[in-house]
Amino acid sequence: MQSKAFCTADSYQMSHLYKYFKKEDYKLKKFPDVFYTPVNNGHAFFFSYGCVVFWELSDDEINSLLQKIKNFENDHLPKPNSDSYFIVKGETNKVYQNEIYLTSESGIKEKLAISYALAQSMKLAVFEERVEQTIKKTEYIPKSLAKNGRFPLSGKQIAQKMGKLFIERSSINLHSDILDTPEYFWDNPELEPIYHMAAKDQDIKQRVDILNKRLNLVHELFEMLSDVFNSRHSSFLEIIIIILISIEIVLTIGFKIVK
Repeated sequence: MQSKAFCTADSYQMSHLYKYFKKEDYKLKKFPDVFYTPVNNGHAFFFSYGCVVFWELSDDEINSLLQKIKNFENDHLPKPNSDSYFIVKGETNKVYQNEIYLTSESGIKEKLAISYALAQSMKLAVFEERVEQTIKKTEYIPKSLAKNGRFPLSGKQIAQKMGKLFIERSSINLHSDILDTPEYFWDNPELEPIYHMAAKDQDIKQRVDILNKRLNLVHELFEMLSDVFNSRHSSFLEIIIIILISIEIVLTIGFKIVK
């Protein structure tokens, strides 16, 4: 048996999605940022930030559910992120690499605790991919600066790229609460160790730190380029002022000679 986690969109329209499943006679239960439904002999957890975690469902059942939620997605991802885990019976609840160990007493609450961490990991993977794309799109700039001593960008282009970077950073920071310990565990502290164990296996904290450092490096690059451009622009204005003053002096002298 397997558990599969997906990130398919920026977010889900949770109220509409909930009503849709309710209308389809699914047995639903709400939790903070997520609702749960049993599906045949398996389980599904839908998270508001565009992630879903399935337990013990066949590929056909999963694909059917993924098709159903497409109409309730905000900013569908052309290539959804996903990961699979083998479910193994064990003496304690834990996640190790691609295996999830569950005790014979484990139920929906334990699966929910682990699902929170798996969903966060999928969301974080989307952020990581976006930052990686941003770095690839800008890596030619420092190379050009090192090789030629200049960069092929205008002030407008620098401003545009800094704006796009700011949007990426804001998106991650605005979603930072997603990557914190979920509110659910405030009222269910007995399940928090299971969540933290799963989150630790997914390296969520370390990945968030690395992500922010990479964003800061790109931001520093554009700040440097902006300073260089402003300096170059100031020098250009100074040259124009000197030329205008020189013209004024020449004209003044010319008028005096003519008189």
